[in-house]
Amino acid sequence: MSDKGFSGITVAAFESRMASEMTRLIERYGGRPLVTPALRELPIRDNPTALRFGIRLIEGQVDILILMTGIGTTELFEILRSRHPMSSILVGVKQTAIVARGPKPVAALKALGITPTLTVPEPNTWVDVVSTLDEYRPVKGLRVAVQEYGISNPDLLDALRKRGAEVFPVPVYKWGLPEDLTPLRQVLDQVIAGNVQVMLMTNAMQIDHVMQVLEQDGKIDPFRAALKRVVVASIGPTASERLRHYDWPVDFEPSHSKMGILVKEASEQIQDLLKSKAH
Repeated sequence: MSDKGFSGITVAAFESRMASEMTRLIERYGGRPLVTPALRELPIRDNPTALRFGIRLIEGQVDILILMTGIGTTELFEILRSRHPMSSILVGVKQTAIVARGPKPVAALKALGITPTLTVPEPNTWVDVVSTLDEYRPVKGLRVAVQEYGISNPDLLDALRKRGAEVFPVPVYKWGLPEDLTPLRQVLDQVIAGNVQVMLMTNAMQIDHVMQVLEQDGKIDPFRAALKRVVVASIGPTASERLRHYDWPVDFEPSHSKMGILVKEASEQIQDLLKSKAH
């Protein structure tokens, strides 16, 4: 049977696409889920940058393509297929080193019949992307396209440019707040009221949006005070960096930056984590 490590305590999370999976995981490990989205993905439908990238790819003018997310990979190729036959796109792909940042872009590529040249290992941060490329070959003088997600990653772009690459970012979707903020506000009020024992943070942008709503509502101070009693579990280094930026505690990080492992390992250690917060 499933582990009941959370023992009935309330566990909040801010998933959007994976909300139902997160809810099931929290229940599986004995928690009471309080899951509501803090963001929504908005595809950039009128996307001249992506279309220009498509022409460069097909003409063999892209040396390396870095794919940062699964949904972004799918969206990018959908944009390209709206203008070009897949056979032409694949000719360009074959001339290009394809770098997948972890398993989700790999799966999206597989669905298109494409095998990546390089797969970035966990925890799949921008630093891991750069080190994977460094091991592969020098990027000086190479034309490197970066599929972006939500917001740009200036650290990654700067690191590539400092190595002498010609870098062109290709945004395919951006992140917005949910259309209805009521469910998110209700969860944040539950945290402030002391009714939530654990928060699971799986995405840095969730944290930005939570802070944006708290600032709009004038509730940052009571929320920060409530965090002294709440176990804040971060999925990995990128989310943890954003949490520390806003002076949130980072009480737990899992052994691997995966949602299932985050929930499982947090549930296994929750009693000790709660005791340490009580002192």
